[in-house]
Amino acid sequence: MRFRPCIDIHNGKVKQIVGGSLKDHGDKAVENFVSGYDAAFYAELYKKDNLKGGHVILLNPVSSEYYEKNRQQALAALKVFPGGLQVGGGVTAENAAEFIEAGASHVIVTSYVFREGQIQWDNLERLVHAVGKEHIVLDLSCRKKDASYYIVTDRWQTFTKIQVNEEILYWLKESCSEFLVHGVDSEGKAAGVPEDLVALLSKIRGIPITYAGGIGSLKDLEQFRQISGGNLDFTIGSALDLFGGTIPYDAVKNMS
Repeated sequence: MRFRPCIDIHNGKVKQIVGGSLKDHGDKAVENFVSGYDAAFYAELYKKDNLKGGHVILLNPVSSEYYEKNRQQALAALKVFPGGLQVGGGVTAENAAEFIEAGASHVIVTSYVFREGQIQWDNLERLVHAVGKEHIVLDLSCRKKDASYYIVTDRWQTFTKIQVNEEILYWLKESCSEFLVHGVDSEGKAAGVPEDLVALLSKIRGIPITYAGGIGSLKDLEQFRQISGGNLDFTIGSALDLFGGTIPYDAVKNMS
């Protein structure tokens, strides 16, 4: 179990938001924190502390007027910490290699692979062909419906028909090197982790999985460790003191 740092970029600025509040129309979101520093600042910090495997997420859609500003922020962060960061947001088979060549260790993909309610296996195959499975992280952001978790897309607003379970995870891991799982209903709320989702993910072997959402205190983090058995990595956003929260960055940066 290790800490994976994050850099979330929305409307050209590093932010922490309430996950389920993202709206494409008007580029709106409920903000928990807006940083006065750019993405390169945080990349430099993570590089100094040798925290590899962090996530740079471009939160606006490609159609947004802000997407290019987000992309430039991401590219600046990659230049500071080449090989140390993963990038997601608007990634397709057509542009994935650009991010890898710019210094990303991996690209993080959701909507390109999960759309129209289904897994787009052809798109996943194209992505593997473009950059190799060793450079692909599948983002299985999910929300609960009818007592089960389903992958959601389009800034976490649209439910797919894809249920997150052991069978589908074992199928998907053949085409990627990691999973990033956002518990969207808990994202940005610092209200504790969904125990059933964490327990499910912790059963999966043979691939690194990073969980995000709901860790709001060191007590929550210890609970996460106990439920997961230490088998999952974790990321913390708005609850971290770097982003206005109370969990000390120094307390988690070397955690294992």
